[in-house]
Amino acid sequence: MKKKRPLTLYILIAMILGIAVGYGCNTAFPDAKLSAQIAGNISIVTDVFLRLIKMIIALLVFSTLTVGIAHMGDGKTAGRIGLKAMCWFVVASLVSLALGMVLSNLMQLGTNLGLPLPDVHASTNLKTAAFTLKDFFTHLVPKSPIEAMANNEILQVLVFSIFFGGALAGLGESGKTLTAVVDQLAQVMLRITGTIMNLAPLAVFAAMASVITTHGLGVLVTFAKFMGGFYVGLLCLWALLIGAGFVVIGPRIFKLVGLIREPFLLAFSTASSEAAYPKLLTALDQFGVDRKISSFVLPMGYSFNLDGSMMYCTFAVLFIAQAYGIDLSIGTQITMLLLLMLTSKGMAGVPRASLVVIAATLNQFNIPEAGLLLLMGVDQFLDMGRSATNAVGNAVATAVVAKWEGGLATEEEAAAANAANQNTESHWGEADHASKA
Repeated sequence: MKKKRPLTLYILIAMILGIAVGYGCNTAFPDAKLSAQIAGNISIVTDVFLRLIKMIIALLVFSTLTVGIAHMGDGKTAGRIGLKAMCWFVVASLVSLALGMVLSNLMQLGTNLGLPLPDVHASTNLKTAAFTLKDFFTHLVPKSPIEAMANNEILQVLVFSIFFGGALAGLGESGKTLTAVVDQLAQVMLRITGTIMNLAPLAVFAAMASVITTHGLGVLVTFAKFMGGFYVGLLCLWALLIGAGFVVIGPRIFKLVGLIREPFLLAFSTASSEAAYPKLLTALDQFGVDRKISSFVLPMGYSFNLDGSMMYCTFAVLFIAQAYGIDLSIGTQITMLLLLMLTSKGMAGVPRASLVVIAATLNQFNIPEAGLLLLMGVDQFLDMGRSATNAVGNAVATAVVAKWEGGLATEEEAAAANAANQNTESHWGEADHASKA
């Protein structure tokens, strides 16, 4: 625990300094092209950090998930855990979408906007396609596991890992050697992760400085009403998610909230859920979640449990409809909600997925896609909130499934395991120091 506090503090300091430096650069260099060039140079640090995360994420998911399934010993256990996780994901997604719909109708954020609306024929340059079950199911299965890892298609890596881990478990004693090798690969990836995470404060500083340098603080004032309403919605969603966790886990859920503050800040400041994945896995270990459960449920959540993105979809679609004065009946909104529920699952792994899903939905209901241009300027700030919310939702979901499965250690057991791990890490550090000496 003591080792986690300084990094969290450094991330907070980096966020504040990044905002200050970005505001200074935006003020000193008002020319849009020059400020964009400066922001591009600043963002190199963040880009490198995120590429380092992408470098390890596929192998980390593959190794931890494969070992987890292999240790389960039978397909029935994996199937049961997967079914429970999917039930939670579906309910959480529906709640997120419904909450966004209710709040959007209450707040009416798009009415009386006071801004010139984009021409309805303007293009957003987002590639959209009609959702089909064929596309969804064929996208699930990788043509090659190597290609899936190379493209960081986490959903496809997940599918291959389930097959690989299940086959490994079926080998019994003869598969233990290979299981041990994959387990060692997981430990290596986690050690690499620890090294990469030391760069997190620098990446956070660069991310904040780059965004503010490009857009300035003025864009936040212009869209303050919409952004404020959206973040109020996220607060309500956080309360619901933590409340649901409280019902299953009890007061201990607040301990989990404390443990995930670091990955939460990382996801928020970099606007990347992927950046938080390794730290979430570590936080769940510290909370007492069995690794074979967390390594199975967490990757699934990254494809099927995007609570923050779900809420944003309803907020954005209804905001645009309200801005153009398009009245949508409750029945139409419910139909839209169910469509978003399906299309969002089919868009897992697509760059700027939320915007693509929203654009496709707008087309389905004859709402001008050009309305998305209203939100493009502040999408980065909105993405920060939804990425952090995705991290919170997946952490709670994993802990709840672990509780249902009897895979959640008591506080005393978790504390003892954490102490043992700290002693092991300290021993490794002393050994490294001795070898260098």
